[in-house]
Amino acid sequence: MDFNVKKLASDAGVFFTRAVQYTEEKLGQAEKTELDAHLENLIARADCTKNWTEKIFRQTEVLLQPNPIDQTEFFYEKLDRKIPFRTTNAELLGQYMQDAAKEFGPGTPYGSTLITVGEFQRRLGGAEREFLHMSAINFLTPLRNFLEGDWKTISKERRLLENRRLDLDICKARLKKAKLAEAKAALWSEEVDKAEHELRVAQTEFDRQAEVTCLLLEGISSTHVNHLRCLHEFVEAQAAYYAQCHKHMQDLQKELSSANGDAFPNAFAVNASTSGVSAGPSPLSTATLPGASPPSRPPNPSNALESSTLKIEEVKPAATGTRKAKVLYDYDAADTSELSLLADELITVYTVPGMDPDWLIGERGNQKGKVPVTYLELLS
Repeated sequence: MDFNVKKLASDAGVFFTRAVQYTEEKLGQAEKTELDAHLENLIARADCTKNWTEKIFRQTEVLLQPNPIDQTEFFYEKLDRKIPFRTTNAELLGQYMQDAAKEFGPGTPYGSTLITVGEFQRRLGGAEREFLHMSAINFLTPLRNFLEGDWKTISKERRLLENRRLDLDICKARLKKAKLAEAKAALWSEEVDKAEHELRVAQTEFDRQAEVTCLLLEGISSTHVNHLRCLHEFVEAQAAYYAQCHKHMQDLQKELSSANGDAFPNAFAVNASTSGVSAGPSPLSTATLPGASPPSRPPNPSNALESSTLKIEEVKPAATGTRKAKVLYDYDAADTSELSLLADELITVYTVPGMDPDWLIGERGNQKGKVPVTYLELLS
């Protein structure tokens, strides 16, 4: 019991003495032993490695798992237990799509497409899970092992080196005081001998600890080599993942194109017929590059309503209403029943019963006349 009390008192005394030495060094009131340049460079390189490894590790975690969840996986890792299966966002989306298809009817165009897209979303999710798994093993785990293992050992030895340095400088200061006292009285010679002995011991312990710390810090070079290999494996896993995703999406596009190639034009035609205005070519097909030639002029209709003798001023918008249209090309009216157009202007258009689908009635202010659909981009 007495031994433990004495040891605690001794440790407290050593801690206090080191604290005083450290404070005086900061205030410029005490000398400080500087580490050799090689060791200082190793320490700076190690700190740089630790700081950037930590940043890369944290940001890789964000990349692989952008939506933070609870710390369940962290505790499973610490307990060395298998992490439970967790559905990826793509897999969950795929499941929702397939469940929705059951409600809408798997035999409908929308339902069958949802089933197909949902299946490919689940495949994307499976590829994502494999990528996350490989990246965690080959990249994140080595970085974490360095930060939680090697770096903690290095930090511990560096703290011990700092304590040995403080002890050395304390002994140097003590010897200096003893020599000053010896100069005043010969009775202090024993104190000088004691201080010199303590200094030799402190110097030996400091040198030994500096050597141990230096060896550990030099191991940072092998850490870089290991992390370089891990980085290559991470890039390989990332490239394989994106290649899989690209292939899945190409396959999905092909399947949708072959399964629904005829469905989409029919759907657009239904929407156009119910709007009361002939849709004509879609904006995607009529939009052309600058300088492209305008389409050929539609043939003049043969029925009486569309003849040049049509009294345009008597034509009124249908009950279904009007739409705005952007003019794609300049157009010169062939007769008084037509309306001349300038590229990029906006006009109002509508159709009337029995009118040829290649033509619409266009209005610009007080002007009115027939305009070719192929020269327009219908706006919603």
